[in-house]
Amino acid sequence: MLLSDKEIVDALHEGNENVFEQVFRFHYQRLCNYACSILNDIDEAEEVVQQMFLNVWEKRITIEITSSLKSYLYRAVHNACLNKLKQIKVRKLYADEHIQITEPVYEHTSQTILKTELEKQIHNAINKLPEQCRLVFKLSRFEEMKYAEIANHLDISVKTVENHMGKALKILREQLKEYLPVIIMLFTWIF
Repeated sequence: MLLSDKEIVDALHEGNENVFEQVFRFHYQRLCNYACSILNDIDEAEEVVQQMFLNVWEKRITIEITSSLKSYLYRAVHNACLNKLKQIKVRKLYADEHIQITEPVYEHTSQTILKTELEKQIHNAINKLPEQCRLVFKLSRFEEMKYAEIANHLDISVKTVENHMGKALKILREQLKEYLPVIIMLFTWIF
């Protein structure tokens, strides 16, 4: 990259997508490797890095980088990984506690109803996504295609695939946030 950190931050403040894409392409793989060294899971690492870049873009106008851009990005990924590890630890703790204090649980009618309702809401939320976001999301999550494969399949750039996935995940989180307690409850019943 030929731009200084200050020039890059100024360009981000102005919403310069080309500069953002250059920063993304230059740092993405290294940040994924770093995140993977913490999380020991490449998929989780990629999701953390993508979410970090999405956050940077969404907060580009107000973002303040007092250290080097590289340090800022690594620190953001480091913190996101620590948060992810805490989430995993809490999930595992609750799952372990549930296994210890409960007898084998058989699926009750109320659980079946909850699962059916949740599946319906997830299906509805996915169907409400914009067409291209929905297609990219389904190829990624249901067909288990990598972003490069999706880009090739749809004849679009990997960056466009990343943008569609970020948008889809954000919309789904928002639309399904009231169902989080149900998801957690079902998860503990099932596992």
